[in-house]
Amino acid sequence: MNRRTLGKSVALALIAGTALLGAACSGEDKPAESNGPVTITVNGKPPATDAVNLANFEADVKAFEAKYPNIKIDAKEGFMDPQTFATKLAGGQLEDVFYVYFTDPQALIAKKQVSDISAYLDTVPQVKDIQEQLMKVFTGPDGKVYGLPSANYSLGLVYNRTLFTKAGLDPANPPKTWEEVRAAAQKLKALGDGVVGYGDYSKSNTGGWHFTAELYSVGGDIAVKDGDKWKAAFNSDKGKQVLQQLKDMRWTDDTMGSRQLLEWADLIQMAASGKLGMYIGSSDNLPVIVNQYKGKYEDYGLSVMPGGQGTLGGGDGYMFKAGLSPEKIKAGLTWLSFKTINPDRIMADNEKASKAGQPVGLPQPNIWTGASAAKREEATKKFANVPSDNFAPFVAGSASIPLKLEPPLAQQVYAVLDTAMQKVLTDRNADIAKLLADAEAQVNTILAAAK
Repeated sequence: MNRRTLGKSVALALIAGTALLGAACSGEDKPAESNGPVTITVNGKPPATDAVNLANFEADVKAFEAKYPNIKIDAKEGFMDPQTFATKLAGGQLEDVFYVYFTDPQALIAKKQVSDISAYLDTVPQVKDIQEQLMKVFTGPDGKVYGLPSANYSLGLVYNRTLFTKAGLDPANPPKTWEEVRAAAQKLKALGDGVVGYGDYSKSNTGGWHFTAELYSVGGDIAVKDGDKWKAAFNSDKGKQVLQQLKDMRWTDDTMGSRQLLEWADLIQMAASGKLGMYIGSSDNLPVIVNQYKGKYEDYGLSVMPGGQGTLGGGDGYMFKAGLSPEKIKAGLTWLSFKTINPDRIMADNEKASKAGQPVGLPQPNIWTGASAAKREEATKKFANVPSDNFAPFVAGSASIPLKLEPPLAQQVYAVLDTAMQKVLTDRNADIAKLLADAEAQVNTILAAAK
């Protein structure tokens, strides 16, 4: 689901792998300091109620200003509040360097509400190691860059390795196609004892979210641009394929269980109980399964999206307010390269996270390739406290699967698509063609308001 709702509370628990926790940079590959003195406003400061992360943040500011005495950081509390973002933007009240979700940059670029930072990227050598598809999120149609990613996620197949072994399936070789998912679900269901082979959502916008993910995985789209307007694109052979697969698994194979109308926490609880074989999720589900519902990391694996033609993903990063001076842009890049996109911090951050009992060794967030990825791998091997090998299928396949973002007005679209998911999973006589046609008409009305 949109990480605005699952959000920062989960991301901060996992962020050690992307260098947001502490320790000053090593001095290698540092950007050129701007010709100060200059003060920049930034957001991302933790609230007073988050004492540990606030102390780390303030220590970072102190260390940064000691290292770069010509740059002063005026930090504001919080990240992005979707309820107030547009108002702050229109009123010119956004910070100089401000936090965004992956769904925001293209609209901000199109409206010329952010600064082009392309000319200054050579001061941040580690940018060359950021995944290309993540940089594209912050790149305009003109080829210019307007921001930098700081963390990412993408959906894949979460599965129970212990149940796989009991069912005669190879946990090191999970399903790569939806046909293989269906076959594996049948073997898992045959274990009996209440085991559900495959689970899926259909309530509280999560059904539409997963329909989107599954449609992307087989090469479909939820919405496409038609001139300067958006229109629904899911009433297609690909859309029918997704719903038919679920209908067949639910009613022909009986591998999805009789309990339906599930939402986010339901599948996580089922997975933690040891009674769910597979579902679509991301690596941030695993700490919730373990910490909140008392599962064990050893029991779970993560692989790429079956189908492999696309994966729904997202993340966050930072952009630069429109109209900034070159000095402020360079100062902002210096701050980000110190605090947020600094591979030289990964070792110290992982050590700190491990000592604090936070998971080290999950496959995401991870924005790096090249030498920076090698630093992350070294730090993970040294301080991993989760079985990283369980996620090897995800790591091996992720780079080859295109990342696709949520559609415009995603939550409204998902609410409509929930109905199609609900009907298919609760009514064996559900008319897939009619469900998609009805949803298409409703979504096109919604998309008429999209920019």
